[in-house]
Amino acid sequence: MMAEASDIYGILYQNLTDAGCSEKRIADCMEYAKKGEWKNLLPVLAQHKNSLLEQIHTSEKQIDCLDFLIYRLNKELI
Repeated sequence: MMAEASDIYGILYQNLTDAGCSEKRIADCMEYAKKGEWKNLLPVLAQHKNSLLEQIHTSEKQIDCLDFLIYRLNKELI
């Protein structure tokens, strides 16, 4: 069920869930929001973003390794 546009906590929760945040991270963010400590959310969100970017970079390196292997095999076998 989607949160109503005026339900800031529902929107926040849904976005954190969609972004793949852990239950602990979501709970921490929701606690900051309920206390009105919105600026404290920024470092938490930045940390999660950096974690996601690191996953992307790791996957890109793995893809590069596979591409190289495929290239070498095609060159050797054809």
